[in-house]
Amino acid sequence: MSETNPATAEVAAPHRYTAAVAAEIEARWQDFWDADGTYAAPNPKGDLADDPGLVAKPKKYIMDMFPYPSGAGLHVGHPLGYIATDVFARFQRMTGHNVLHTLGFDAFGLPAEQHAVQTGEHPRVTTEAAINNMKSQLRRLGLGHDKRRSFATIDPDYYKWTQWIFVQIFNSWYDDEAKQARPISELVARFESGERAVPGGRSWDALSAAERADVLGEYRLAYASDAPVNWCPGLGTVLANEEVTADGRSERGNFPVFKAKLRQWNMRITAYADRLLDDLNELDWPEAIKLQQRNWIGRSEGARVDFPIDGEAITVFTTRQDTLFGATYMVLAPEHPLVEKFTPAAWPEGTHDVWTGGHATPAEAVAAYRAQAASKSDVERQAEAKDKTGVFTGAFATNPVNGEQIPVFIADYVLMGYGTGAIMAVPAHDARDFAFARAFELPIRCVVEPSDDRGTDASTWDDAFVSYDAKIVNSHGEDVSLDGLGVTEAKARITEWLQDKGIGEGTVNFRLRDWLFSRQRYWGEPFPIVYDEDGIAHSLPESMLPLELPEVEDYSPRTFDPDDADTSPETPLSRNQDWVDVTLDLGDGRGPRPYRRETNTMPNWAGSCWYELRYLDPHNSEKLVDPEIEQYWMGPRAGQPHGGVDLYVGGAEHAVLHLLYARFWSKVLYDLGHISSPEPFHKLYNQGMIQAFVYRDSRGFPVPAAEIEERDGAFFHNGEQVKRELGKMGKSLKNAVTPEAICEEYGADTLRLYEMAMGPLDVSRPWDTRAVVGQYRLLQRLWRNVVDEATGEVTVVDAEPDETTLRALHKAIDGVRQDLEGLRFNTAIAKVTELNNHLTKAGAAVPRPVAESLVLLIAPLAPHIAEELWRKLGHTDSVVHQDFPVADPRYVVDETVTCVVQVKGKVKARLEVSPAISDDELEKVALADEKVVAALDGADIRKVIVRAPKLVNIVPA
Repeated sequence: MSETNPATAEVAAPHRYTAAVAAEIEARWQDFWDADGTYAAPNPKGDLADDPGLVAKPKKYIMDMFPYPSGAGLHVGHPLGYIATDVFARFQRMTGHNVLHTLGFDAFGLPAEQHAVQTGEHPRVTTEAAINNMKSQLRRLGLGHDKRRSFATIDPDYYKWTQWIFVQIFNSWYDDEAKQARPISELVARFESGERAVPGGRSWDALSAAERADVLGEYRLAYASDAPVNWCPGLGTVLANEEVTADGRSERGNFPVFKAKLRQWNMRITAYADRLLDDLNELDWPEAIKLQQRNWIGRSEGARVDFPIDGEAITVFTTRQDTLFGATYMVLAPEHPLVEKFTPAAWPEGTHDVWTGGHATPAEAVAAYRAQAASKSDVERQAEAKDKTGVFTGAFATNPVNGEQIPVFIADYVLMGYGTGAIMAVPAHDARDFAFARAFELPIRCVVEPSDDRGTDASTWDDAFVSYDAKIVNSHGEDVSLDGLGVTEAKARITEWLQDKGIGEGTVNFRLRDWLFSRQRYWGEPFPIVYDEDGIAHSLPESMLPLELPEVEDYSPRTFDPDDADTSPETPLSRNQDWVDVTLDLGDGRGPRPYRRETNTMPNWAGSCWYELRYLDPHNSEKLVDPEIEQYWMGPRAGQPHGGVDLYVGGAEHAVLHLLYARFWSKVLYDLGHISSPEPFHKLYNQGMIQAFVYRDSRGFPVPAAEIEERDGAFFHNGEQVKRELGKMGKSLKNAVTPEAICEEYGADTLRLYEMAMGPLDVSRPWDTRAVVGQYRLLQRLWRNVVDEATGEVTVVDAEPDETTLRALHKAIDGVRQDLEGLRFNTAIAKVTELNNHLTKAGAAVPRPVAESLVLLIAPLAPHIAEELWRKLGHTDSVVHQDFPVADPRYVVDETVTCVVQVKGKVKARLEVSPAISDDELEKVALADEKVVAALDGADIRKVIVRAPKLVNIVPA
């Protein structure tokens, strides 16, 4: 029978496994699973507590990263992680676990809003349509999700609790002594009682309501402030640093981004920097992701030092306080708040021309340079290769260790987002400072003795000398000397001196900045914040949540000329005056009062910061999550000291943003006693990407991959030769393949097998539609081993398998079990294929025990055909909760192994021996072998090296 002629095959074998048969089987079993609630994961209590037997089993909580429901739908690259977690979840159910595996939708986002701006259609309409389409596509893949637990972030019942969490964060502060968040009411009580001094020295009672609000704003974990932000006029919104590309443009839309000072909401994530670092050690995450988080947080130890200027001080943070005597100038970030204060009206006498930038006054020079710097991204500003630019402010500060007057510059390579936004420049020992000093003809003074032959006259050097293991030189003043000390000793000596003088102290600094939490958009969670007549922010009580989005006539924020930095946001919500201006009784004893609502919305990250908790208790309208349910699924336990999801699968692109934000929210909720798990995700696994070939014409434009003709190793589209490259799969590159297309041609089980068989899960791999047929044929052979293609009857026999088959079976069971546990799905499929091929080649009816075990082995990978064959084998219950086969160790170990015997390094014999043979026994057998005896030819033996059971090496005297 030919497998290449489907029409002939269907006539000769009417019960053959075909795409049509697969479609019928798959649809029927998907309906059964839904009706039966096959994948329902019971809770220990509440409305989902429906199976005490399952709850008594060990639990396993498996999650995928939140998908965004795109209007374009899925291509075959999207489900890679979803299929993988489904396979793993099915395996865990079959190994005795109560498995929670479900999927919701991260549905707020800019694409839906942009569509609404263009069409006037409400973003909820397009988003819900995209969700329904995605649900349909995912259902066809047979994913075993507990659908009772699914939700979307745009559901008011969901974002009620997103708003509630924001209120908890707003009404909290970080207690540095207790190292945890505490209710803001406790801080107020400390101020009222005098236990804690009020900043500024006044009593709490003497402060006005607005003054008290300002004081508390310096402590709240969610606070509004005027701060430098990334303003994108072309989008009409501000962006987080992570949403700005390396070339200073918006990640979405590719518009220019400028630095501007605006009042925005922020999350004080910096308060948790140490804990976010330390707790990484206990997480089972890829080391590369941990390293990215550590670098982003950027902990460094050093000192804060005050440089006096005009009766005040510029404070710098430095990790090289041992080089203070080498500081010959200072640099402030262009945005530094002291720049204008210390900029004089005229240039000081003797100012170098190169310092002024050609401007008549310091004010002109500073203003021009600030405008220039505002158009650059932080990455551009810190690029090592770029020419150093800057301008003299006209001011001089005093170096506190030697009293020297040193000029103060502004330069774009110093950022307000790190340290204090000011540096002491030690050009002899810092490459950037060296380049700047050369460009601006500034002194370069050696204070760390070079280990090469360049000498200590830094004016002759070609580059900076940087060392953390050298002797300090030229560093002595009236009452402190560092000369002759090593770097570590010098740091300690100067830090102690600074602290004694009251002009500095040892401290720790972080690269991490507070999280910008405002967006000037419509399609996002409204802030549960109102402002009274004095401009004081108040959080809404829980009884007023959710605060739902109002209807607006125009969904777009006001956008501006993309290159016009001198603009400011106007949000869509601000144009609905009836919603903005309200009279409310907040339950604070003041009765009904007029308020103005916050008109920014939360960023699209908000809903994904806590969704792992909503899956646990999705219908709870009284609490964020029931404590007993949260403890059951996510609480700390042996091997997971911080608790969290047992397996979290998603792309490595979320290494910093989502993962860091979610960890921060978990820690706040943990501190406040709402959850028992200070970490959201215990084990993280990053799947690779399915890539596809992109074909480009002579203009470089993509052409449809489906229309490409290959001839003699070249590729043509409509007769024109095109170039082929490997890239992402997507609609814009015209190389997307939909899951539906593969399911129509081969069935969902084939698609599942192919995606899992393409290679290791954590590496990227190219899609090849032509290769899908290999997994299709595997399923056809599996079907033939159980079902007669001509009659449809089951062909297995009630007989015991022979020993060869038993060994093939149990080796497969052992290997597949280990591979599925280790997420090595490609090798698990290879072992199933090997067993199936063994049965096919045997040419006889398959013994029932082997057929049933084979069906159970493939069930996590190809669940539809497994259900069908399990039923045909006479079982009336679903295969989903059957016990996964266990290998008999007697048949896993080979009956014999081949031992190679070498004499003088050359192979002289091969022996079939027991795998359990000892070194002594193997030596005796080898020396007695006639071929070995002949090779030795009576020579004495100097040494015998035995590596049982596979090697004996005999060295004659």
